[in-house]
Amino acid sequence: MESITGLFDTIFNVHPWHVPLVHFPIALTGASLLFLLLALWQRNESLERAAFYSLTLAAISTVVAGLTGYRDYVVRFEGDAPYVNAKIFLAISLFVLTTATAVVRWRQAEVLWNPATVVLYVLAFAGSFILAAILGFLGGVILYGF
Repeated sequence: MESITGLFDTIFNVHPWHVPLVHFPIALTGASLLFLLLALWQRNESLERAAFYSLTLAAISTVVAGLTGYRDYVVRFEGDAPYVNAKIFLAISLFVLTTATAVVRWRQAEVLWNPATVVLYVLAFAGSFILAAILGFLGGVILYGF
């Protein structure tokens, strides 16, 4: 019985939840940008659809990473970690940008192939990846210092 209690304690109290989950928004925004650029280059709708699905998952994983990050901020850092306000602002910005881009694409499937919207659409994907990368860098600064 002690081993089961020890396992639960390790999973829920000792190990930080945010660390493994934070890599999903970073990887998914990077993958979605790559899929989108390949779709433009090859004029391939399947790659564009993969970019859309990846960005949608990035929006969902941003919420999960943000909630676990706040939990680790309270539990592990006892409310005393640098750059928290900047990270919260950037995480909300990432969520809004990825969600808005995914909703636009969901409602207008031809947004990439429309000459009037292609640049803004690609910039939204690039902006999402840049925000995720900055958030990852600030997380590294919090954990390891600068």
